[in-house]
Amino acid sequence: MASWVLTAIDLACQKAQRTLFEGVSFSVPAGHWLHIEGGNGCGKTSLLRILCGLSPASKGQVLWSSSSPSHLARPDRSVLHYMGHALGLKPDLTACENLCTDAEVSGMALSREQALQALSAQGLKSRAHLPVRVLSQGQRQGVALARLRTSPAQLWVLDEPMVGLDVPATDTARALLQSHVDAGGSVVMTSHHDVGLHGPGARLQLDRERGRA
Repeated sequence: MASWVLTAIDLACQKAQRTLFEGVSFSVPAGHWLHIEGGNGCGKTSLLRILCGLSPASKGQVLWSSSSPSHLARPDRSVLHYMGHALGLKPDLTACENLCTDAEVSGMALSREQALQALSAQGLKSRAHLPVRVLSQGQRQGVALARLRTSPAQLWVLDEPMVGLDVPATDTARALLQSHVDAGGSVVMTSHHDVGLHGPGARLQLDRERGRA
C-alpha cells in the first residue's frame, strides 16, 4: 500500500465570521493527485494555504508525511513546493536568474545549465535571458512551472497552475504534472480546467453555499 504524503483532518476555515468550509478530511498517498474544485469564494486558495502551513485553520490538523512530527509549523521546500497566484518572481531578474535565485534561497544547488534546461522544457528557451517584467502572464506562469522541474519536493501544492497558458503550454504543464505523479510524487491543485491527469486520483468539491466540503 502506498504511504501517504499529506493528510487533512477535519479542517475548517472562517473568514470575517463566515465559514468558508468545514469538515474537510482526506489523505493523498504517494503517486496520487487531488483536484480541488469549487466556485469563486468557496475557500480553495485558503485551503491550499492551510495545507502548506501558510495560514492557520479554524479547526483541524494537517500532517505532511507518515514520518513528519505533527508539531511542525510548515514543511520546507525539500518536502513541499507551493505555487500560488502570486508567483514570487522578481521582475527585474531574468527567467534564468529567477530559477537560480529561488534555488539558492531555498538552500538547493541549481546550475545555470539546469535552469536553462528547465525553461527549455517549458518552451521558454528564447525567453530565458529576458527580464521577467517583459514576459506575458502565460510566460511568467511557465517560469513558475519551470521551478517545479528543479524541485526535490515530493508534494506539489498548486493554485491554478494552468491559468493564462495557451494550448501548447497547457499540454506541457499537464505532461509535467503527470510525470511527477508517475514517478511517485503527489499533486494537490485547484483548477477551473480539466486537469486531464491519469492514474490514481480524486476530486474534492468545496460547496460555497453550505460552507462544507
